[in-house]
Amino acid sequence: MNFDFSDDLKQLRDQSRRFLFERCNSGVVRRSLDAQESYAADLWHEIAEMGWIGAAIPEEFGGAGLGYEGLCVLAEEIGRAVAPIPFGSTAYLAAEAILTAGSDAQRQEYLPKLADGSLIGCLALSEGNGNPDPTQIHARVVGGRLTGAKWPVADGGIAGIAVVVACDEHRQPSLFVTDLASVRRRDLRTLDPTRNHARLDFDGAPIQRLGSGGWGAIQRVLDRAAILFAFEQVGGADACLQMAREYAQERFAFGRPIGSFQAIKHKLADIYVALELARSNAYYGAWALEADATDLPLAAATARVSAIEAFHLASKENIQIHGGIGFTWAVDCHLFYRRSKQLGLGIGSAPFWKNRLVDLLETRNAA
Repeated sequence: MNFDFSDDLKQLRDQSRRFLFERCNSGVVRRSLDAQESYAADLWHEIAEMGWIGAAIPEEFGGAGLGYEGLCVLAEEIGRAVAPIPFGSTAYLAAEAILTAGSDAQRQEYLPKLADGSLIGCLALSEGNGNPDPTQIHARVVGGRLTGAKWPVADGGIAGIAVVVACDEHRQPSLFVTDLASVRRRDLRTLDPTRNHARLDFDGAPIQRLGSGGWGAIQRVLDRAAILFAFEQVGGADACLQMAREYAQERFAFGRPIGSFQAIKHKLADIYVALELARSNAYYGAWALEADATDLPLAAATARVSAIEAFHLASKENIQIHGGIGFTWAVDCHLFYRRSKQLGLGIGSAPFWKNRLVDLLETRNAA
């Protein structure tokens, strides 16, 4: 299959890259890293005004109606800039869950506010450590009220609503949505402080059900988000490769640029190969997402696995190529390494998605 983005989307990519280069430099990222602010609120409002958050939300629900390919393009640039904003939690998770599983009334209530940035959303899935697992969901909904706790929840400390995975009256995991105004929250320390994480304690919070799809609906949300996060990871990996390449050309040792040494060449080549593999799988995922293809779960798992590995390799080798200075706070290498770890665990680790990929391939081969 030959797939590429249209000229209009390539132009969107170039414009969004220039915008983020000007408005989201490392100083903006470090303000969140140093706990001076929970997220870059000014940047958040600017991208909302440009329609980025609602890129894949239909115009009838207040979105820009660009489709999923447009959202994929923007996701890659968000990842390249390691932007400290709740973009993934709001656009890939909360909005997608409401769009795919919610009623028309719920879409009309929440999606316009998510699209214009006035409402931040999050997905409350985990209950401690571990990968997504229907047997490990203990939060319960009885009589329209939610009890239990969720942690860590990405952007849970700054979100206005949460899409919650909880067991219904029949003890079946399902999707629900709740307002977080009266929910007890406690910020958590993580490896990547540029993305807020929190513990949410629900004590009889009122809640609405989103559809009736059970764990299948939850997995569909995760599959769709996996492709979008893969583009963020590809953007981050590409930025690491460019950083490492530029440093290898500028840094001299023994009278020669270190990029002329075979060991450095091999590291750069390894990053490039992993990145291009991830990019090709992400592009296939973009096509599957836009077309809502039957191969979407398989494309999602493939994109997720290769993107996790590419970003981790690129961020790690970027530090190594920079040498001793790469380990210091002053150089930006650690910003990408932190983000690679955070994105690699948020909706399930690489082993989780590898197992899902194997299961999907076995099911297809057995059919």
